[in-house]
Amino acid sequence: MGNMSASDLDVADRTKFDKIFEQVLSELEPLCLAEQDFISKFFKLQQHQSMPGTMTEADDLDGGTLSRQHNSGAPLPVSSEKDMIRQMMTRIFRCIEPELNNLIALGDKIDSFNSLYMLVKMSHHVWTAQNVDPASFLSTTLGNVLVTVKRNFDKCISNQIRQMEEVKISKKSKVGILPFVAEFEEFAGLAESIFKNAERRGDLDKAYTKLIRGVFVNVEKVANESQKTPRDVVMMENFHHIFATLSRLKISCLEAEKKEAKQKYTDHLQSYVIYSLGQPLEKLNHFFEGVEARVAQGIREEEVSYQLAFNKQELRKVIKEYPGKEVKKGLDNLYKKVDKHLCEEENLLQVVWHSMQDEFIRQYKHFEGLIARCYPGSGVTMEFTIQDILDYCSSIAQSH
Repeated sequence: MGNMSASDLDVADRTKFDKIFEQVLSELEPLCLAEQDFISKFFKLQQHQSMPGTMTEADDLDGGTLSRQHNSGAPLPVSSEKDMIRQMMTRIFRCIEPELNNLIALGDKIDSFNSLYMLVKMSHHVWTAQNVDPASFLSTTLGNVLVTVKRNFDKCISNQIRQMEEVKISKKSKVGILPFVAEFEEFAGLAESIFKNAERRGDLDKAYTKLIRGVFVNVEKVANESQKTPRDVVMMENFHHIFATLSRLKISCLEAEKKEAKQKYTDHLQSYVIYSLGQPLEKLNHFFEGVEARVAQGIREEEVSYQLAFNKQELRKVIKEYPGKEVKKGLDNLYKKVDKHLCEEENLLQVVWHSMQDEFIRQYKHFEGLIARCYPGSGVTMEFTIQDILDYCSSIAQSH
């Protein structure tokens, strides 16, 4: 196998089983059809299409009854002839259905995802057999076996949902991408390759709907229970992964869920940024909250500076507490905290950091606007600029 990964080995094993399953069905079909044709010709059945007649001793299928019937010159009706052929085929090939069920059980035991291959293959062979003769032994037998395959497929979906509900996360390490989110990606990728142009696409779409609902509900459940990783991070990372998966696979029946995943990712990214960034210029923030409160009480903006607690001297005093050096130090600590929260595999650190930079600049501009409106002509400015913020953020990101 060389240096194949575990996932490569899974694919190789599944492909191997798929080929074996297809080979069994492909070799079975001509064998059954040839035997059915032989019986029909040997006993000269289906040559009298609509002549009346009755069949006696229908359970005697050793050929003697049929020979006597033909020797007596009394033809069988078409329905009885077909029944007779099917019953004889059942006697000859009575082992086929249980053996196929055994093969299906083995495939399911090896890997429950094999049920995807089997559903597609068996459905196609049933469809082919029914096109030839919907009442034939082959059609009936494969149809019965298809019921088992579909049951296994449904069980595979139910088991995945149950595993989502039972997932346990470590209280001591980052949550990261949840196992069932990664497994949904694997399932969907495999299913899309297997069900391409398949007759049973509707079954897959129904399964997708159940699975994605399970994924959404249980991501939220884990996020609410998470102790080590903030709730917003669990939601943000996992819904980003789900959105990326659905965008890549382009599953039409999950278009609404793709949009929902994107919205959840965006909402929780913003929530995490605002919560984590908080008020990096806390004292300045409190100062301007006081300014805004006075304005809300009816004091004109340009008259706020006449308030003792909010005059120019008080503003300068607060601003001096935030020189560029301190701001950069605060941002560096913030970067380290964010880095501890996020997982490496989703690679969202720079996305989050850029959003935090934007949020910080938004706060900065808000303060600048208040200074311009409430302290016009005062010459009071912050001790660092927007360009400084950009430089700090860039330098911090590059140094870690």
